[in-house]
Amino acid sequence: MYPLLEIKNIYKKFGTIYALHGVSLSLQEGEILSLLGVNGAGKTTLSSIIATLKPPTSGDIIFKGKSIYKDIPAYRMQMSFCPQKPNLNAMLTLEDNLVFAGRYFCMAEKNIKERVAYLADRFGLETYLSRYAHELSGGYKQRFMIARSLMHSPALLILDEPTVALDPHIRNHVWEIIKEIKAMGTTVLLTTHYLDEAEVLSDRVCVLDKGTVRIIDTPANLMSAYHKERLEDVFIHLAQEEQ
Repeated sequence: MYPLLEIKNIYKKFGTIYALHGVSLSLQEGEILSLLGVNGAGKTTLSSIIATLKPPTSGDIIFKGKSIYKDIPAYRMQMSFCPQKPNLNAMLTLEDNLVFAGRYFCMAEKNIKERVAYLADRFGLETYLSRYAHELSGGYKQRFMIARSLMHSPALLILDEPTVALDPHIRNHVWEIIKEIKAMGTTVLLTTHYLDEAEVLSDRVCVLDKGTVRIIDTPANLMSAYHKERLEDVFIHLAQEEQ
């Protein structure tokens, strides 16, 4: 049985500098895998390549056993990317933003209506559908961003720093939403700077260092192997080994 997604020997070069050096890893269906690393480690570059926002210099990405580069539009129909910064259309109500997303992915109008109702109920957004983005707090904007990314029921969701700059209690609400997404059967690739977030949410974590994969394992295994009580302490230990 194939992994849902396989990243095979990905290199990415900007000018004369390599941001990624032969990165290989896989995502199993239904898991949450977190990309960790200091600034410049390659997290954003790798997630952007997986989201087809940037091409790799070399290497391949296999989705459900087939290279995504043989049919990128078909891959995009089964994948979704939720960016770090909210980009909801300010001229549309939040419901219209969801409807527009459904139409973008060629969903039937009946299915769009049903999906909007389902996501609004699942994430407690019913009372906000008629509002505009500027009326919402940062936490609710992020909820709608995630809901929009789920409109077409993607098999893979890429979340880029979904809780950055949010208050702690709002971060916890978003964590619960991400757990709900996994319960819905969606595979999640999460990039985050928050080690407590990765520890709570991840089935596995991948630590990137200078564009290469340093280590991939479950948070529990890493904490056990390095005799640490927190994933953050493991990360600090790994960073200090490189100095």
